[in-house]
Amino acid sequence: MLTKIPAVATSLLSMSAPPRTAIAFIRSAASGFDRHRHHRLRSASSTTRRLDDARRANATMDFSSSRDRSIYWNREDGTSSSSVDGPSSSFRHEGPIVKEARILALCDPNDVNNEPLYAGTLPEGCTLLGVGSSLADFVREGDGSISGRHPNVIFVSHPRPRETLLEILDEYPSVEWVHTRSAGVDHVMSDGLSNSHVRLTNAKGMFSSTLAEYCMMACSYFAKDLPRLMRQKANGEWTPYPITELRGTTLGIVGYGDIGKACAKLAKAYGMAVLGLRRTAQSSSSLSSSSLSSSSSSSSADAYCDRVYHGTDGMHEMLSRSDYVLVSAPLTEMTRGLIDGEALSKCKPSAVIINVGRGPIIDEIALVEALTNRTIRGAGLDVTTVEPLPRDSPLWKLDNVLLSPHNMDMTRTFMRESTEFFVNENLPRFVRGKTLLNPVDKSVGY
Repeated sequence: MLTKIPAVATSLLSMSAPPRTAIAFIRSAASGFDRHRHHRLRSASSTTRRLDDARRANATMDFSSSRDRSIYWNREDGTSSSSVDGPSSSFRHEGPIVKEARILALCDPNDVNNEPLYAGTLPEGCTLLGVGSSLADFVREGDGSISGRHPNVIFVSHPRPRETLLEILDEYPSVEWVHTRSAGVDHVMSDGLSNSHVRLTNAKGMFSSTLAEYCMMACSYFAKDLPRLMRQKANGEWTPYPITELRGTTLGIVGYGDIGKACAKLAKAYGMAVLGLRRTAQSSSSLSSSSLSSSSSSSSADAYCDRVYHGTDGMHEMLSRSDYVLVSAPLTEMTRGLIDGEALSKCKPSAVIINVGRGPIIDEIALVEALTNRTIRGAGLDVTTVEPLPRDSPLWKLDNVLLSPHNMDMTRTFMRESTEFFVNENLPRFVRGKTLLNPVDKSVGY
């Protein structure tokens, strides 16, 4: 059914001046949808109970660890915008309104991470017309309230939105702009969207810092041989053994974009050399292999990356020099299977592959073979080709694999902050005719 005022919004609006601690409790209770994973729909009644619990918990729970202000926009540049408790973007107050934003939210109506969109705090000139997870939720026989309003903005936080999004675009040709709450856009891309006039933006930069922390943890996992530490502890065994420093080693980054740059900053602090792979030598974009058949020429880099490569030969050279290889490229038709058997054969026998991009970028069969034969040292995988990872996957049994269930960006506030970015940053820009942040080049898919 059409949910014009979501259940969570009704509950929130019933709270006069919702206490900050209640909001913090909701944040900690919420389970966010990541760059591309599934949400189980919550019932309105369970959401209401959760909010009621938050009210009762105010007097007894310690929320001192909750941040008053969430730094969520362009963390790597050190700039930020507001959270629910902070000042709003200056774009809320500067410049005249030149158009309306009439918004459809393609998402779970009970997702509390979207509370900044639901709770009636939208910028001037913005109206939420409806919330739903299918076209049928927006279109009802005899109900012209949505069509008559000519929706022109779609906010997407649905786990499998591609087909539904196409149906909505067909139904409402007035749509000008689609924003996805995730950084990856492979789950929304289609020929229909790519060939349309509709602008697409994403949440690039929202998840870079926590994924960079995971990258360094994965490097240390192998450098210090943490599996051996855990075995010795379990066996009550006190046997010193030599370890490896990260200082003086080399991190190669396949896809030197926002995530790659965040990792490069931390790697530099550890004393590592950093190599990067970009689409072209001149491009500052993340990797697309549209030019991977070009030469192996490399170029000078920025303050965090010592050398940038491009092309297939350049990638192979970078892999041969790297002790740790971070895959942080977006998934496109050109990057699917990019790290194949040939690429893995160029790696050092001591190399560790770390994937925080998308699983299908690496040929998983070739990776399992390399790990089994010990032609590379190990792998840290936050993403896999099929998710959830099938129980019969050989990756489960390999002792040189660090596995996580695509959750290394799943902080308590990450999805709420992503919604705030849409509400506080891009919506004010849209209604004032300003340039939107995080535009996606639909021709390359990132």
